[in-house]
Amino acid sequence: MAKKDLLDIDAARKRVLVRVDYNVPLDPSTGEITDDMRLRASLPTLEHLINAGARVILLSHLGRPEGKVVAGLSLKPVAGRLSQLLKRPVALAPDCVGPQVKAMAASLGEGEVLLLENVRFHPEEEKNDPDFARALSRLADIFVNDAFSVCHRAHASTVGVTRYLPSVAGFQLEKEIEHLGFLLSTPRRPFAALLGGAKVKDKAGVLCNILDRLDKLLIAGGMAVPFLQAQGKPFEAGPEELALAQEIAQKAKEKGIPFLLPVDVLAAAELKDGASFMTVPIDQLPPGWVMGDIGPRTIELFAKELEACGTVLWNGPVGVFEIASFSNGTRALAQVLAGLKAVTIAGGGSTAEAIHALGLMDKFTHVSTGGGASLEFLEGKDLPGIAALQDKGR
Repeated sequence: MAKKDLLDIDAARKRVLVRVDYNVPLDPSTGEITDDMRLRASLPTLEHLINAGARVILLSHLGRPEGKVVAGLSLKPVAGRLSQLLKRPVALAPDCVGPQVKAMAASLGEGEVLLLENVRFHPEEEKNDPDFARALSRLADIFVNDAFSVCHRAHASTVGVTRYLPSVAGFQLEKEIEHLGFLLSTPRRPFAALLGGAKVKDKAGVLCNILDRLDKLLIAGGMAVPFLQAQGKPFEAGPEELALAQEIAQKAKEKGIPFLLPVDVLAAAELKDGASFMTVPIDQLPPGWVMGDIGPRTIELFAKELEACGTVLWNGPVGVFEIASFSNGTRALAQVLAGLKAVTIAGGGSTAEAIHALGLMDKFTHVSTGGGASLEFLEGKDLPGIAALQDKGR
């Protein structure tokens, strides 16, 4: 059933607690934000609430402080950058619960914004402690979840607070449900999945759930290694990865789904800047060398297949994108997808980071903000952070 959203509530003069995902990368030397994509994704929800006259209280985590206060994981840089994006002051509370925080929330005026300090400074957050969730809920009148990337976690700030407050979806969360749900229901044909990244086991659940819906399957990156090994090519994966690859390849064959793997690669002596590399056919990888990227023939082959599609799901870079020498395959296929008239939906995590780095965010139909959450959604799992929100009509 569809979930209630911002248009189902009257936020005027209400204190609205919004779970956002501001888990942004920080420069280790300066502490400055290096990518504000997740802040920008939250702006439609925040601007709607501000314009409605709500008193906005933002709740997020940053990094993995493991229930302890870590100065380097304070949300102070986020408050500063968000102030710039919203063109209004964003105050930072010293904590996310306690008398001082409660007083700051109570004193907010219409359209004002308060950012609470890192919720994961408290071990009760990840334990979904009911008393901690109740303390968070007492700051507000309404709860809005706009943090899709943590909806697969049953934490106090995603599930616990919904027991005490009317709870609805924000605009970004609603977009995620709509676009990822489209892939599982009515994708335009032909429907292709382009999967990269490091390991088969990370995406095995997704593949098993969408295989019946696919018309084409393209696999590259480290994920291709066990599939290539299964075909007798000079690659070596772990036994678990090899078994999964053999199982998936057999299912694709039984269903008659075209299954494409790299035909040439950029072979590297080492996966680091300045390492020696060369383009070789897939069956001529030199002993001791590794696959850093897909080669030009593979790029051409994959591009031709993708250009004929009506819907494409892309999850995972096809090479070691963060190293310049091995970024060409990911860059080339991103540009191909950005130029298609098809519905193009990209998974979160490193895929979103690559698209953002290439300046192609607005060329895709949808780029998910969730890594693990998007994978679990596409596996067909119920995400607790979404399930806890109120259904429409209730």
